[in-house]
Amino acid sequence: MDKINFFPDNLDVRNQEIVLRLDFNVPIKNKIIIDDTRISLCLPFIERLIEKRAKIIIISHLGRPNGIKNPDLSLMPIYKYLKKALKTNVYFYMGNFDDEVKEKFSHLKEGEVILVENIRFFKEETNDDENFSKKLASLGSVYINDAFSCSHRKQASIHKITKFINKSFAGPLLKKEIDAINLIIENKKKPVTCIIGGSKISTKINVIISLIEKVDNLIVVGAMANSFLIYKNFKIGKSLIEKNTEEIIKKIYFEADTNNCEIITPEDCVVGTSFEGKGKNKDLDKIGENEIILDIGSKTIKKIEQTINQSNTILWNGPAGYFENKNFIHGTLSIAEAISRCTREKSLISVLGGGDTLAAINKSKNKLSFTHLSTAGGAFLEYLEGKDLPGLSVLK
Repeated sequence: MDKINFFPDNLDVRNQEIVLRLDFNVPIKNKIIIDDTRISLCLPFIERLIEKRAKIIIISHLGRPNGIKNPDLSLMPIYKYLKKALKTNVYFYMGNFDDEVKEKFSHLKEGEVILVENIRFFKEETNDDENFSKKLASLGSVYINDAFSCSHRKQASIHKITKFINKSFAGPLLKKEIDAINLIIENKKKPVTCIIGGSKISTKINVIISLIEKVDNLIVVGAMANSFLIYKNFKIGKSLIEKNTEEIIKKIYFEADTNNCEIITPEDCVVGTSFEGKGKNKDLDKIGENEIILDIGSKTIKKIEQTINQSNTILWNGPAGYFENKNFIHGTLSIAEAISRCTREKSLISVLGGGDTLAAINKSKNKLSFTHLSTAGGAFLEYLEGKDLPGLSVLK
C-alpha cells in the first residue's frame, strides 16, 4: 500500500481545478439528513483545499438511481449542508456532461466549491464509460479520491477518470482507512473475532472464507444469520432469507473446521409480526410462522459479549438487527458497548466498518470508543480479503 500516491500537503494547488471524489452516500428521509457522519469526516480536507485557494469540484453519489434522475436521491440536502458548513461560496451543478461541460464550471474562483448532482444519475458512471470519464477529467488538472468506501467499484469517477487527468492522488481519509485496516492485517493480536452482518451470504462468501483463515471466531448476525438457522433446521417464519445457500454454508463450516475457527450464530432472537411494531424475545424453536426475526436475543447477546471479552482484536461489519426501529436496536448497541468498553479498558484493537454499522451506533446515548471507524462496507471487506481494489490500483 506504500505505492499509492497520496496527496502531498505541500503541493501548490492555488487556482487549480481539483476533482474531488467523496462519499456523501448518507441516509436522507424527507429531504433531511439523518446521519451526517460521512459528510462531517470530509469537511477538514475540503477546508484545507479552500485554504490552499484551489477550485474544488466535488463528485459523489447517493443510493442506486440506476442512471435515472430520481429527485428522492438528489444531493440537494447535501448542497444545503455544505453551504452552511463551509465559509466560502458553494454552488450546485445539476446539468449534463456534454462537450461544453468545462465551460459551465469556468465561473468557479479560487477557494470556491461546486457540488455536482448525484453522479449515478448518469448510467455512464456505473458503466465506467470512457467518454464520460474524459468529460469528468476535463473539469480539472488534479484528481483526488477520498472515498475509500467506493474504491471497490469500477466506475467512471473512481476508476477510468484517472486515465485522462494530469495528476491523481488518494486523499487523507482514504489513507487513514487503509492505514487502520493494515494495522489489523499486519499487527493483529489473537484471539481475533470478526462480527459480520448484512442480508446476503452469496455476495460475501469469498470474504467470509478469507476471514475464516485469519480469525479465531466468526460471529454471524443480521438477516444473513437466518440462512444458518435454516441450515440447522430451525423454522424462521416470515424472516428475510436468501434461498439456495445450503452448499455455501456447508463450505463455510468445512473451512471453519479446517482452520479451527469457531462460528457463532444466534441462540435466540427478538421477533415481531412487522418491521414497525414491538418484539418478543424467543428461543429459536418457538418462532411462529407469521413472525419475523428482527434482532438477536438476550442469550445471543451474552454469548457475543463473552467472546468480545476474550478477544484482543475485533472486526465488525453490519448491524445485528433492524436498527431503524428502536425496538430492534438493542442487540447492535449491546455489541457496540461491549466492544467500546474493551477498547477503553483492555486495549482491544477494534475496527468497525459500513454505513449501516455507523448509523446504528450513532443512535447510542453513550460515548463509545473504537480504534477506528470505517465508513466503508464492501470496500472494507474486500480489502480485508486481500483484493486489489480498482479505485486504489489506478492511484499507484
